[in-house]
Amino acid sequence: MALRVNSENFESEVLKSELPVLADFYSDSCVPCKRLSPIISQLESERSDSLKVVKVNINFDTELAEKYEVQAAPTLIYFKNGEETARLRGAVKKAEIEEILI
Repeated sequence: MALRVNSENFESEVLKSELPVLADFYSDSCVPCKRLSPIISQLESERSDSLKVVKVNINFDTELAEKYEVQAAPTLIYFKNGEETARLRGAVKKAEIEEILI
C-alpha cells in the first residue's frame, strides 16, 4: 500500500528518495480517485524495486497541493531526483501512467 505523506515528511520521502516517486494527490470523496487507486496499487506492486508510490490527501495537506499547483484530484506527479518530470490529471489509464515512468 502506498505510503501516505504530508508536509512534514514529503521532503525526505519524495524529494530525497533514491527511487523515482509517483505522488498521487487525491481526495477521499473523489470518485475518479477511487477508480484510479487499484491501478496505482498494481503499479506499485509491479515496480516495487524501481518506483516508490506515495499518496497526498489534498484536503489535509493543502500546503503541498498549493505548492505543486494541484488544481484537481486526482493529479499524479512523477518525481525523479527530487524534480517533477511529468504530471497527469484526472482518471487516466494504466498505459498513460506507464508512459511517464521513464
